[in-house]
Amino acid sequence: SASTGPPPPVPGRPPLVAAAMFAAVPFIRAAAANSRRGALAGALGARRHLSLHEYQSLALFQDFGVAVPKIAVAHSVTEATEIAKGFPGDEVVIKTQVLAGGRGLGHFKENNFQGGVHIIKKDKAAEFAEKMLGKTLVTKQTGAAGKPCNVVMFAEKFQIKTEKYFAILMDRGSGGPIMIGSKTGGTSIEDIAEKDPSAIVKLPIDIMEGISSAQSLDMAEKMGFSGAQAASAAKSIEGLYKVFIECDCTMVEINPFAELTDGRVIVCDAKVGFDDNAKFRQKAIHEKRDFLQEDAQEVEAEKFDLNYIKLTGSVACMVNGAGLAMSTMDLLALKGGSPANFLDVGGAANKDTITAAFKIIQGDPDVKSIFINIFGGIMRCDVIADGVVAAVKEVGLSKPLIVRLVGTNVEQGKKIIQESGLDVMAISDFTEAAKKAVEMAKLAK
Repeated sequence: SASTGPPPPVPGRPPLVAAAMFAAVPFIRAAAANSRRGALAGALGARRHLSLHEYQSLALFQDFGVAVPKIAVAHSVTEATEIAKGFPGDEVVIKTQVLAGGRGLGHFKENNFQGGVHIIKKDKAAEFAEKMLGKTLVTKQTGAAGKPCNVVMFAEKFQIKTEKYFAILMDRGSGGPIMIGSKTGGTSIEDIAEKDPSAIVKLPIDIMEGISSAQSLDMAEKMGFSGAQAASAAKSIEGLYKVFIECDCTMVEINPFAELTDGRVIVCDAKVGFDDNAKFRQKAIHEKRDFLQEDAQEVEAEKFDLNYIKLTGSVACMVNGAGLAMSTMDLLALKGGSPANFLDVGGAANKDTITAAFKIIQGDPDVKSIFINIFGGIMRCDVIADGVVAAVKEVGLSKPLIVRLVGTNVEQGKKIIQESGLDVMAISDFTEAAKKAVEMAKLAK
């Protein structure tokens, strides 16, 4: 049956975590602005969020004939000094490379240096690189933890005449790629769409036919380019579409897509996402992945094929099945608690996988209690119990552990836990188990 979206909120009841996942978000960047809960959608299927640094994306674009500014990267202060000398003029742009938006307004945690993007004199390259490299940049999107800056990018300085917005993503409505553009760029596309929905241009592309020169030129003109600049923009649009298709992208976003005072039309900044399902045929791209920009626990979980996403609560959850996992988090919220993670061990987990999962959630300093909620079907309760016991014996148990086992081999599972002698609270009732997990988390704070 057709879905009409999440159910309306019930007076006096806290919002449900799972239901919030299905609320519509405006355009593309909204997910980045949401809390970490917005990432839960990725755990329902394949994780589809490989992102490249700006310099990596621009280099990829250049390979496909897209016009980009002159750039170079430095990993050390010495490199920064030499690289800056290679740019024309007296000034150059230096940009910290972290996978987060709002870099220009961010600050570095260690020295409180303001701004991750600066226009500087070339002889100041070493001074600015010293303040950025090896430091942690904090922006609105990173949270207080920030992201490490191990690379800085230098770019030519230029004057922008006009800024446009351009993106390509998959559209369910048209059943294929859709180009989205606006005559206004350089700012939040969500704000533009909210103020004037007519300012947004959409042009679906037949994925079997591909993009035509006429379509790319039409899109460029609708975005406000004209004359030679429209032809230049159209060429880059065709190149960006090739990137989207041939590199198995989930999204290509250009903001701003700019016309310069010298007449050039170039891609100034880019955000590109890649489909992890295509990793087997896009090895060169996926090898560029910067694991230091990601949550260490999520990276570790991926090694064991665990669907794990770090959240901001205090009750750790280990559950089998995405549906039960979301129900568990909703119930924790209803009982006054908040989940510390989404963790679906799946149906193919074994003792080693369960042990790894337990180590990850036990090692989270934000976790105050642990709730293991298993409905045994394909995943047997005795396998879960074996894994939990093995993990506790290996790393110890420093936090209250509540276990609910129901389903296949439940009696064997309960017996394993009982005979282990572990300090575990075994509760069969779902609601009572969730209530106890929240209670123990509050007592531990």
